[in-house]
Amino acid sequence: MAQQTYGYLPLSLQRFIADRMGKPLSEVSGVTTFYSFFSTQPRGKHIIRVCLGTACYVRGGKKIVDRLQDLLNVSVGQTTEDRRFTFEVARCIGACGLAPAMMIDDVVYKQVTVEKLDTILAHYNDSSTEVK
Repeated sequence: MAQQTYGYLPLSLQRFIADRMGKPLSEVSGVTTFYSFFSTQPRGKHIIRVCLGTACYVRGGKKIVDRLQDLLNVSVGQTTEDRRFTFEVARCIGACGLAPAMMIDDVVYKQVTVEKLDTILAHYNDSSTEVK
């Protein structure tokens, strides 16, 4: 709930959670750093995850990663300066038949090409457009 409410779990918040739960800080911190869906740094409004599982990698997933780094001007694991996007890679998102695939928030995009990226991102750059 704290991750969802605050968007990330800084050390001060982990300390508060540990105190309230009666747990050692090391236990809360261990869980926070173990699971990739928790973050200790501020994240973007939208989370982009490009699949680099075998099927996606073979079908061009690395090209998608390279192009997104150029378009967003960030490296994997970073958040754009305007905090609109956090860019990550995933080992598998379970969409091997749709490769290469990527997710933005909970939306899966199938058979992504570098040519489709501008159009996909445009939906998230226009604040009046919400993608379902």
